[in-house]
Amino acid sequence: MSKTTLAIIAGVSAAAGAATTAAIFSTRKRDISSSSTATTTVPTTTSPQPPIPVPSQRLVKDLIPPVNPNGLFQYGFPGPVSDLHPTLSTTSAFDRRTRNPLWVAEHITPASLSTNNADRKHSYFVEDESIPAKFRAKLTDYFRSGYDRGHQVPAADAKWSQDALDQTFLLSNMCPQVGDGFNRDYWAHFEDFCRRLTHAYPSVRIVTGPLYLPRKDPDDGKWRVSYEVIGNPPNVAVPTHFYKVIFAEDGETGGNVSLGAFVLPNAKIANEKPLTDFEVPVEAIERASGLEFAAKLPLNRRRKLCEEVTCSLLVRDYFDRQKNLMGDSPTRKGAGGLLPSPPSR
Repeated sequence: MSKTTLAIIAGVSAAAGAATTAAIFSTRKRDISSSSTATTTVPTTTSPQPPIPVPSQRLVKDLIPPVNPNGLFQYGFPGPVSDLHPTLSTTSAFDRRTRNPLWVAEHITPASLSTNNADRKHSYFVEDESIPAKFRAKLTDYFRSGYDRGHQVPAADAKWSQDALDQTFLLSNMCPQVGDGFNRDYWAHFEDFCRRLTHAYPSVRIVTGPLYLPRKDPDDGKWRVSYEVIGNPPNVAVPTHFYKVIFAEDGETGGNVSLGAFVLPNAKIANEKPLTDFEVPVEAIERASGLEFAAKLPLNRRRKLCEEVTCSLLVRDYFDRQKNLMGDSPTRKGAGGLLPSPPSR
């Protein structure tokens, strides 16, 4: 990522924690108007002008190359292959290089979350056999790795069906996540926040995935991407950060969509840390991930999620949260101040 483009900066390593970590975005633009004004001297005598290049009249399409690079395809297409994988509760694209998903999309509604036909005690983590064995994450990769098998789409969002719930335990829906302080704490509270949005919106779509962001070396000032790889032999990359892009829909055809985008470090985060500290422009995640999320959503239909609702977490003990997966809804904002959200369903 060049110095003249939008960059996401990780402030603190996982080992040091992320109490003061936030995604920092900066844009450096060349200011032509601020540059020194060049003085133009008009010659008093006529000087010879350099010859003007004349483009070749021969078109490329007329060339007959003596080689055929596309002949490689007779042996197979190298890739990249994203392994687009729809399930009952998710749609995802898999990154064969990192053995993690590129993104996982889900859709939650008040009805889907209020239906409880499943129990996660009947679900088990399993390898995704739809991905070639040499590219997939394996259960043994996580064994004694020090990381949780972190759901990208949480199991609690798919309890409307046991089959749907089971499919969230595919390793293609997992990434290595720090456990205490993140996956079992701040990240879980963030997932709960997303569920509570269905009290204010009839339809919520969420895209979640990993990021591998650069850090500035304090010694030489250069930016580098560095991440751990777990497994023996090393197989699964450990993301430095995770993102969520939230589309909260008003339920009307062609209606407004409240967009929220967040980037969190894969590290312990204090529960007191405001969620808004991790709010970023959608375009920043697109630039960092190489993905596009809202290219077909017109600007006149876009709203800012954290201007529509109060983006804050409801912190509960991990075991209490497992018993009660739905809490109070985020407070809905209005022109006259804060408005109460619709009652829980």
